Amino acid sequence: MKFTKLFFVITLFLGLESYAQDKVFTLNEIWGGEFRTEGFQSLHSMKNGTQYSVLEKDQASGATNIEVYNYETGEKAKTLISSATIDDLDSFQGYSFSKDENRILISSANEQIFRRSSRGIYHIYDVPSNGVFKISDKKIQSPMLSPDGNKVAYVLDNNIYMLNFVTGQEIQLTDDGKKNEIINGVTDWVYEEEFSFVRAFDWSADSNKIAFLRFDEREVPEFSMDVYGKDLYQKQDVFKYPKAGEKNSKVSLFVADITAMALDEVKLGDYKDFYIPRIKWTVNPDILSVQVMNRHQNNLDLIFVDAKTKAPKVVLNEKDEAYIDVTDNLTFLDDNSFIWTSEKDGYNHIYHYKETGELINQITKGDWEITQYYGYDTKNKKIYYQSVENGNINRDVYAISLDGNDKKRLSTKEGSNDAEFSADFSLYINYFSNATTPYEYTLNNGTTGKVVRELKNNSALLEKLKGYDVRSKEFSTIQVNGEDLNMWTIKPKDFDPKKKYPLFMFQYSGPGSQMVKNSWHRANDYWYMMLAQQGYIIVCVDGRGTGLKGAKFKKVTQNDLGNLEVQDQIAVAKQLGALEYIDASRIGIWGWSYGGFMSSNCLFKAPDTFKMAIAVAPVTSWRFYDTIYTERYLMTPQENAKGYDDNSPINFVDGLKGKFLLVHGSADDNVHVQNTMQLVEALVQANKDFDWAIYPDKNHGIYGGNTRLHLYNKMTNFIKNNL
Repeated sequence: MKFTKLFFVITLFLGLESYAQDKVFTLNEIWGGEFRTEGFQSLHSMKNGTQYSVLEKDQASGATNIEVYNYETGEKAKTLISSATIDDLDSFQGYSFSKDENRILISSANEQIFRRSSRGIYHIYDVPSNGVFKISDKKIQSPMLSPDGNKVAYVLDNNIYMLNFVTGQEIQLTDDGKKNEIINGVTDWVYEEEFSFVRAFDWSADSNKIAFLRFDEREVPEFSMDVYGKDLYQKQDVFKYPKAGEKNSKVSLFVADITAMALDEVKLGDYKDFYIPRIKWTVNPDILSVQVMNRHQNNLDLIFVDAKTKAPKVVLNEKDEAYIDVTDNLTFLDDNSFIWTSEKDGYNHIYHYKETGELINQITKGDWEITQYYGYDTKNKKIYYQSVENGNINRDVYAISLDGNDKKRLSTKEGSNDAEFSADFSLYINYFSNATTPYEYTLNNGTTGKVVRELKNNSALLEKLKGYDVRSKEFSTIQVNGEDLNMWTIKPKDFDPKKKYPLFMFQYSGPGSQMVKNSWHRANDYWYMMLAQQGYIIVCVDGRGTGLKGAKFKKVTQNDLGNLEVQDQIAVAKQLGALEYIDASRIGIWGWSYGGFMSSNCLFKAPDTFKMAIAVAPVTSWRFYDTIYTERYLMTPQENAKGYDDNSPINFVDGLKGKFLLVHGSADDNVHVQNTMQLVEALVQANKDFDWAIYPDKNHGIYGGNTRLHLYNKMTNFIKNNL
């Protein structure tokens, strides 16, 4: 057994006089939002770079306003628009500007569909004339203003439409859209969930062409969920969901020339069973960029399509032994050269390519990862990004020249720094927190990083926490299976190394994820503190396969999900269980989603190590999960049955000896309740005793009303009774 030296230990010192009796955290407080940090409102940087706009509600009238403020002074410059001035519109939920900021697209009556998709009522507000009109009386999806601000494209009932404000012309570009059959202009379920986008169309720079994707999902198997509601009979939600190894939608690319009134399909080449995870027009209005991936997602072509001839040309190809991550980082410069991010040298870094695909230079280098790409400052030829160069549990904001020189760390405090830049990159809002500092928001100079003014802090929260027994997170590394793994620990008050404590482990463990990071508490952290107050030691370890330590570390689990990750968690439990102050007979583990898959496996495969486990919304067999996510890491079950079955909890129920709590939402469109039902049946047939709970009509997040409070009460009682 070997531990590396703590690379730092955070002790929470709030500068307080001691309290005779520190208050303990309660679930009612935690899930009632008592310890929620104050955020900084979402903003839009105006094109002048000196002002920003925010959505605010007038407390007196209840109207929704778009207010414009000056960055440097914080003073309000003007009210741009108010719902009080718009007939039949009491309020609105969102807005976006045209490129010249003369027109504003505003949304109301938004209705959620899946995780990222929604539909709503949309109006166009003309700033110069103060004119307003409604796009449609029906709820539409994903409207997008053209670059010149004179047109809008949107999706209604799976068809794509274009409306010209100047001429009044409305064109229906497609007419074959039909639910569960054909989708035009927005993505199907699996693209939305796993490629993280909904709008599947884009305007050319000259506002004359629209490129869009068409999904033919007629051969995709259907999945159905009962929605119980409060009526006498339940309803059924039926949608297309391709499980691993099953047929995906057939995706095709079209270009509509609005001026010529022409619609053409683009033949991209001799691709079979492929994905188109991104389309984006270049700065040249006649050149469309398209990213095409094979089904295994380890071969990506960046294709430039000539919109006049519809001829495709591969300008960049990337291959990987495991998989390639799709991002939104592709940026075109004025000469149509482009910025690209890639893991091809073993770490995620930034590259600059000519329009032809010839590499100009690798801009960032090192044994560390780029975690966010913020954008490119055309005037100063600077790139702004976030990375883990200062330790992979931290985040910092950097600037670097396009040629790779003059790199500067803009953030100064150790912890998690994030940035939102002004349109001209002269200023940015820094979002900072660490394990002892709740979120601080400052306006910073984009060149020097120096603070211009403080925008908001959470000193009131710190003041409130003075009366509580706040447990510190100790950050360290633990050597397991030849790797130094990041770990945090929360110990009880008055910890005594000569006493024996039960150990409760939390993990997620999914590919590329990170749970051990130097940032402020989330709700679960207060729950862990509450458990520590009751005498438990809480530990979290990021094992092999997690992120931000290079591609090799992240992709070592390829084609074998749940093997090395489970080995690591078992080894951690055994090592910690050998410590003098850990009661090795009282070790438990829990997780949600991928973490529930993991906790189930740990309990079933190491029954003499773990006394109990909780699995919330777990995958119990990868055969039940979707194509894009699952096959990215395992290939298809037809190709890799062993990789699917050797690590699926449903196949190892005979190993259950300890106490097991299984939880799922019945309306989980992501990890279907089928996973839990099949596991329940396997446990019953193996005559294994266990506890379980189904939350009616709740999705993967299992929330709403008192649902979270009930769930965490149930889990807390289960821990106290069984660990």
